[in-house]
Amino acid sequence: MTKPICDKAEVAVEYPDKLYIGTFAHTARFDAHTDQTGIALTLELPGPDDQRKSVHTHFHYLLFAAILRDLAKTAAAFPPDDLFAARSWHLASAAATRHHHQLT
Repeated sequence: MTKPICDKAEVAVEYPDKLYIGTFAHTARFDAHTDQTGIALTLELPGPDDQRKSVHTHFHYLLFAAILRDLAKTAAAFPPDDLFAARSWHLASAAATRHHHQLT
């Protein structure tokens, strides 16, 4: 189920002979979920065929865990009064959120 994007995302895919760049902002939507092998993320801008765009990514769990560790290291390197540090609490709060469920 897609949800509105609350901020902004920028995507670049570079090949030897081509560069594709896309921006997804408030009119775009996203879907993020897990499956048996990893994390899936879709960004999409609905609309007419000539304006519609989407990006689909899938990261296996070990790679995604490594990415999260690197992000945490980067965030920890900023001084507490830095603008990034002030915003990074959103990331830390989201990463600390746990969904509890009962196994039956």
